[in-house]
Amino acid sequence: MKIAVSGKGGVGKSTVSAALALLLVRQGEKEETSERFKPSRVLALDADPDFNLAAALGYDFKREIIPISKQIELIEERTGAKIDEYGKVFKLNPEVSDVADRFATRVKGVDLLVLGAASRGGGGCACPENAFLKALVTDLVLYRNETLIMDMEAGVEHLGRATAQGVDVMVVVTEPGQRSVDCAKAVTRMGSEIGIKNFVYAANKVTSDNDAAFIRESLGKQVDVIIPYSECLRAADRQGVSVLDNADGELMEKLEVLLQKIIMIAENIL
Repeated sequence: MKIAVSGKGGVGKSTVSAALALLLVRQGEKEETSERFKPSRVLALDADPDFNLAAALGYDFKREIIPISKQIELIEERTGAKIDEYGKVFKLNPEVSDVADRFATRVKGVDLLVLGAASRGGGGCACPENAFLKALVTDLVLYRNETLIMDMEAGVEHLGRATAQGVDVMVVVTEPGQRSVDCAKAVTRMGSEIGIKNFVYAANKVTSDNDAAFIRESLGKQVDVIIPYSECLRAADRQGVSVLDNADGELMEKLEVLLQKIIMIAENIL
């Protein structure tokens, strides 16, 4: 099962991604879980340049996590080009099949990969770093059997057309604000254009019925789960623990509903 989580910066993509990853790990530990949806391994890919997913998972940061984009020796070896030299020929399809096993950091049962971003200007630059990152995302989505959660940046730049067709569900996170809703609409449009077929909509940081109504009316689509604004999440951030460690009953219920909605869709397509 491959899940991408997208939305405007600050709406809670990393919170939702971490919660889903941790809940999937817990699900894999339950005897009553169907073998079809009992993941043997949960991979979480932080594809957002701000890379907040580690903190949301509860990583203690006693050891620095080096983004894949900063693994200079590896990228140069696999692409056949020096990163700081312009105009060089490099491999567009470098070998990446071992990256997840070599560089993932285990956090509360989740194997975390931090993608990072190319250091030079222009996220879509034709450079060894981007060729390597694109090949890695393609490998994780299309050729590996692990359950994958991807914390995306606001757009869908990390997904090409072929890769997008391997994404089972795109979770679009929004909050009660016009710019957030506009971004959710753009993500839906761009995702559809490159082949993503299944979308789940999560309204986050909702404080009232008016907030929920605004999102439903502005988005013009069914909102699958309403996640209330939670002081538990703020406390978890301050304490450096995972988003689930302090979660109250209402928050856990909403996150479980979100996961079950995703699984329901996956059951119909896998």
